Amino acid sequence: MARVLVVEDDQFVRSALIRHLSEASHTVRSVGTALEALREVAHVGFDVVILDLGLPDLDGSEALKMLRGVTQVPVIVATARDDEAEIVRLLNDGADDYLVKPFSVEHLSARMAAVLRRARGAAAGPGAPGGEDRVIRVGGLAVDPLRRQAELDGRRLDLTRREFDLLAFLAGRPGVVVPRRELLAEVWQQSYGDDQTIDVHLSWLRRKLGETAASPRYLHTLRGVGVKLEPPQETARP
Repeated sequence: MARVLVVEDDQFVRSALIRHLSEASHTVRSVGTALEALREVAHVGFDVVILDLGLPDLDGSEALKMLRGVTQVPVIVATARDDEAEIVRLLNDGADDYLVKPFSVEHLSARMAAVLRRARGAAAGPGAPGGEDRVIRVGGLAVDPLRRQAELDGRRLDLTRREFDLLAFLAGRPGVVVPRRELLAEVWQQSYGDDQTIDVHLSWLRRKLGETAASPRYLHTLRGVGVKLEPPQETARP
């Protein structure tokens, strides 16, 4: 089971989360402020953090940035804000997932399980999505699943954990159109989800690969079908 830090100032919600997570055999610690959360993660090893955004001392989005400065522990943001731009910003700032309040304990459990599977798969190296003990080469792109490193034309790419998992999974199937449902299942370890999450990560990957959705080189989206990665036309071989 997991070691969970709950960061929530609403005592009713906090108690309910602690009770549910404890009943599921998780080890739970809880705090009500951002500064307490930072102290906790600095001294205790957690597997996942559930972070409320409406904290009394510091906005949760700022707390997220500060957490990312000291730890790579997976963070699930719990928010009443359902604005798309806000959610994209939170993911860009380092959130691993998000839940819009109110949410059910079953929904929380499913999201936690998915985040923990991804984190443990990443730590396992070759066992991560697309992980094999070899370098995958597609055009000028080189992906090393064992070392979790990727290069484009000899230049190291600075990728987040999920960006790397997505790139490695697609690179391991060059030229194959991968349905979005399969990406959710294999990369995000979710049987259901929002296409927005995939689109956000594809957008970040394209930026780091030096391309855009309007002018793709490696990443191609087939509307209503899926996504494929293939070498640019000028480097493709018959």
